[in-house]
Amino acid sequence: MRTLHEMLRGSLWAGGLSPEQFDWVARNTYERRVAAGGFVFRMGEPAEHWTGIIEGLAKMSITTADGRTASFTGVTAGGWFGEGSLLKSAEKWRYDSIALRDTRLACIPRRIFRELLDASIPFNRFVLSHLNARLSLFIGLAEFDRLFGPDARVARCLASLFDPNLYPHTEPLVHLTQDEVALLSAVSRQRANRALHALEAAGLLRVEFKGIRVLDLPGLRCYSGPQKRHVLRPRGEPASLVA
Repeated sequence: MRTLHEMLRGSLWAGGLSPEQFDWVARNTYERRVAAGGFVFRMGEPAEHWTGIIEGLAKMSITTADGRTASFTGVTAGGWFGEGSLLKSAEKWRYDSIALRDTRLACIPRRIFRELLDASIPFNRFVLSHLNARLSLFIGLAEFDRLFGPDARVARCLASLFDPNLYPHTEPLVHLTQDEVALLSAVSRQRANRALHALEAAGLLRVEFKGIRVLDLPGLRCYSGPQKRHVLRPRGEPASLVA
């Protein structure tokens, strides 16, 4: 089992800190556990800490008053999130974060996070890079959600877990259940199952007992759906596109 200290030491931003700065952060960081289905934090609560995943999986989402849910992205082990809210004064969370399985969290208090920004240029550069990667992720997710179908949405969701700036320790075998894929992609479990089979048939991944093994990450990132081909019709009839 990975310890809190090991998770901090393995974080991308830790290498830019002096030994004294790292020890100071480690002393002030605490661990929190959230059971599957529990809230890491709720929309409207004060944003009081920067959050990292030691073990487990969480998603960012919002739920409307009539019960509709929109999922933004998932955060896997090694990932950090919530920095945008901490950069603002007296900010509250604008979305929910929910644990999709039993999850262990590393929590760096707002005060420590903001003092690091004041004291460490390398940490500032990391946060800028992290925010840029998150923005690129959300732009890509919005593009796929508006222009492509559920298969492409699932493909993009899985590919997003391999961004080295956001999730530096992701391995080819992603330990996700089909239920978790569905929750992260905002589709039904049945639709997620169909999408995974389509992506498997395209040679992009393989569904295994312990999770999903990604075989072609570049292909997964640019997948837009089944390829179309022109079919020639008898003279006088227009050609059509078929899957």
